[in-house]
Amino acid sequence: MQALTANDAKTHFGEMLMKVQRAPVQINKNGKPVAVVISVEEYERMEVVKMRLLQSKAAKAKDDIRDGQTVDGEQFFDELETGKYD
Repeated sequence: MQALTANDAKTHFGEMLMKVQRAPVQINKNGKPVAVVISVEEYERMEVVKMRLLQSKAAKAKDDIRDGQTVDGEQFFDELETGKYD
């Protein structure tokens, strides 16, 4: 992924917009990554993937509830915070 300084991104904004049509561009400030600029098409693809994942998780949760496979809410959130829940 190409990276630009925040100043270069500001100075060459139009050029950056053209670049993001081909690939994401990382924006760095004081040598640290602070943002990634992507095309609208890439953003829309990401949103579709997120929605499909959410729908899949919701369907699985519905099946689990129907089958009586539930967990305690506290346990669920503890596992979610520690990354142990998939």
